[in-house]
Amino acid sequence: MNDPASGHFGQWGYMLVWIALYAIMLLFIPFYKKSQWKPTSAYLAFVVALALEMFGIPLSMYALTWAFGVTLPDGVLFGHTLNQWIGPWGMYIGTVLMIVGLGLVIVGWSVIHKRYWSKEAGEGQLVNWGIYGIIRHPQYTGFMLVTFGMMLDWLTLPLLLMWPLLIFIYYRLARREEREMEAEFGAAYRAYTARTGMFLPKLWGRPHEIAPRPHAR
Repeated sequence: MNDPASGHFGQWGYMLVWIALYAIMLLFIPFYKKSQWKPTSAYLAFVVALALEMFGIPLSMYALTWAFGVTLPDGVLFGHTLNQWIGPWGMYIGTVLMIVGLGLVIVGWSVIHKRYWSKEAGEGQLVNWGIYGIIRHPQYTGFMLVTFGMMLDWLTLPLLLMWPLLIFIYYRLARREEREMEAEFGAAYRAYTARTGMFLPKLWGRPHEIAPRPHAR
């Protein structure tokens, strides 16, 4: 196989390290409820699918070549995604998105755990300042950015099919959590959702006003 991506394949050690790093990241992010393990399992499956094709076997290329009888060029569902158009910049952009996404996960989790998840029932605060004053689910946005960055680096057929499903799973989980928050905080939470976006900043409609951060207690 004479192509720029061929040096990646058959590196099973790298594949195992890649999977282990992301699995450890997920283990170090405690989840509030058992229902949150469903998207976590889907997320890990996404990582395994990427690692298998990036470092192991280019299954997408083999499948599409068998189906259509055409050898795909580097960057089309195998190899670095945007290599033919912008060279390694696709990989660099993807890496930046992964770092930003990981930052959102860490920041979002640390705040919500301290102010809500670690409290007894009925004693948690409505976290509506900082990053939560801009978007309501920064952790889920972070996970989506990480996976999107992965696809900008090395898009494969399984990832193309799995990513919309992953977004749908996180959306359903976010909606369920929002119903629970509304039941707990009532009008205050409804006012909060009116001025913030679910996964992205709200750029239209009612202007958002970031609530001041309360004093530690």
